[in-house]
Order: sequence, then structure tokens, then C-alpha cells
Amino acid sequence: MSDAMQPVDRGHGHDRGVLESEDGRSIGQLFASVTGDLSTLMRQEVALAKAELSESGKNAGKGIGMLAGAAVAGLLVLVFISLSLMWGLGQFMELQWSSLIVVLVWALIGAALANTGQKELKRVRGVPDTTDTLSKVPNALKGQEEKNR
Repeated sequence: MSDAMQPVDRGHGHDRGVLESEDGRSIGQLFASVTGDLSTLMRQEVALAKAELSESGKNAGKGIGMLAGAAVAGLLVLVFISLSLMWGLGQFMELQWSSLIVVLVWALIGAALANTGQKELKRVRGVPDTTDTLSKVPNALKGQEEKNR
């Protein structure tokens, strides 16, 4: 038996096998203390996660706003490059034909990007492992782990 937990004689003249810690707390009191400490720890961890997510959300919002601005600027650049290309080709052919060529080039680029994006989306699986694990939690909490097999 460890030094921390020793049988205690409670004055009844015999050892009843009651275990107490060095500071006089019983196993029940120690268990209650551990349970309370775990509860406090979980609440603090949840509070920390909320604070971190809030801060991350603010930073993500700022980043998304900046990227949206960059996307608008990039779109304007593409419009003016397309106009310049159309006018440049217009030096060698009629302007209507040069604008049609620029439109067809952009249509091909758009179709290729849409096709590639569609293929990538078909490969998305989600989070099957996490979903499977989370679906087993209720049975585990009820002590019915055999239903998870």
C-alpha cells in the first residue's frame, strides 16, 4: 500500500479498512474532488476553444474581405486585358471578329475550369471517419458499446 493512502483507525479500537489520504480525505471525497476538477477543466477548455475560435473567426473574416477585394481587382485586370487584346487583334481584322475570338478564348477557359472543378467536387468524401466515431458516442455513453460493432 502506498504512503499516500493508509488504513485509518477511527477510534473504534480496530481497523475497519477505511482509506484516507495524507490530508484526511476519504476515497469518496477524493473522487468528488477529482470529478469537480475534471468538470472545471472541461469548462475551461470549452471557454478556451470558444475564445480561440472567436479570434480565428475575426482573422478569417478580415482575410476573406481582403481576398474578395483582390478578386474584384483581378476581374477588372482581366476585363482590361481582354479589351486590349480585342483592340490589338482589331488592328489585323474587323473589331467584331477580334471580340468574338476573345469571347471564345474565355468560353474555353471557363469550360475547362468548370469541368476540372466538377471532377474535384466528385472526389470530396466529407468526414466519414469523424461521422462514424460521433455516431458511436451515444451508445458508448449508455454503456452499450456492443451496438457499435
